[in-house]
Amino acid sequence: MELIIIIGLAVALVAIGFLGMAVQIIFKKGGKFPNTHVGGNPYLQKQGISCAKTQDRFEQAQINQQIDFRNIKIVGVDKGNIQL
Repeated sequence: MELIIIIGLAVALVAIGFLGMAVQIIFKKGGKFPNTHVGGNPYLQKQGISCAKTQDRFEQAQINQQIDFRNIKIVGVDKGNIQL
């Protein structure tokens, strides 16, 4: 019997914790989870810092603009060496 009471109290405390964390999201107009991503930090944005994934995507986009892969033609193959 005591075990059921302890489990019930634990479940109630966890439920109160979840409700406490969700109050701002539920009741605030336009409430949403805070952006904790590195790119969402204005201080880091001013310094030009973003996450590695975003920086890689940006660099890949720059390279793809510089090289037009649609117009590459292979002109010769010499024993495994490809000449472009």
